[in-house]
Amino acid sequence: MQTYNILTNTIDTFPEGKADFLLAASVTKTCEIDNITQAGIPGMIPLTPTLDAEYISHEKVFSLGELAETPTGVPTPALITHAVHNLTPFSTIEILDLGLVSQPKNCITHHFGIHPSEAIDKGAGINAKEVFAKGMQFGKSYELKGNYLILGESTPAGTTTATASALALGFDCADDFSSSFLHVPDDIKTQTINKALSLLDNDMNNFEKLGIVSDNMLLFCAGFLLEASKRFQIVLAGGTQMAACLLIADKLKEDVLMRVKHDNITLATTQWVAQDKNSDIAHILEQLSYAPHAVYTTFSFANTQIPILKKYDEGEAKEGVGAGASLTYAVQSNIQNQELLEQIEYLIYSM
Repeated sequence: MQTYNILTNTIDTFPEGKADFLLAASVTKTCEIDNITQAGIPGMIPLTPTLDAEYISHEKVFSLGELAETPTGVPTPALITHAVHNLTPFSTIEILDLGLVSQPKNCITHHFGIHPSEAIDKGAGINAKEVFAKGMQFGKSYELKGNYLILGESTPAGTTTATASALALGFDCADDFSSSFLHVPDDIKTQTINKALSLLDNDMNNFEKLGIVSDNMLLFCAGFLLEASKRFQIVLAGGTQMAACLLIADKLKEDVLMRVKHDNITLATTQWVAQDKNSDIAHILEQLSYAPHAVYTTFSFANTQIPILKKYDEGEAKEGVGAGASLTYAVQSNIQNQELLEQIEYLIYSM
């Protein structure tokens, strides 16, 4: 049973004003394990972050003839984020290349010399300390254009690597992570996670463990949070993956002798994650050493004229590409649900 005392649908803790939008785009080859994720077009899932980056930036994709969608036809949450941007624009939309197989075209992209990570069942092969340090450095140097920052992600199979990362660090949350699936492929995910964890031993430090079981997005963003939150407010846009990012930052702060300025951090997600019967984001957040700001919106597709969108309400896709924080940004900007729904429908009809 979920507990909601730590996760609220009021937006009192959400920052005000214009937001910068950063998309942390990354590929873990874990996504190539058969049937572990449906976050993209079968056979081309590693392209999903590239397509998401292009779409939120330009309202079209250049690297493929179609937008990323699940095998059942549910379109990427990038639609939601871009619809919000059309109605109440972000200060900027920029992409963080945290290991992509294909560069997004015509986007403002930051490069860090990070390559796609390997599948975790054989060891991710990440220099975790280096990726974390790159995140910290970018957190020091990033220049805010608006009033605060929304940090979203696009990392297929990221809930699998997030689960493995949290378990490797000793957190009690094996059954708490969500999935893009309605019917979660628990056997495949569990087998993959168990294989990854079997590669660890007790003599490893936290960075060594994460280098085997984690992904670049989680590590970079955890480092970024520690530094950037000292200078401005950050909204972590996402569900259980971004909750794992908070766990990693909370644990690794001891390794780098820093504090988490948690009053400057808010996690914002969708009601599809908050009310998901197969996961428990509130329980993940309860394991932090502090009480975090965490919110979700009540936007739904109940009144849509496009039947495939109703699958979000049924439990597919749920979150990603900054959708949760974008929806909260829309509420903060007094955008009504019907207006946003019509904009999303317009984007689909014009594809």
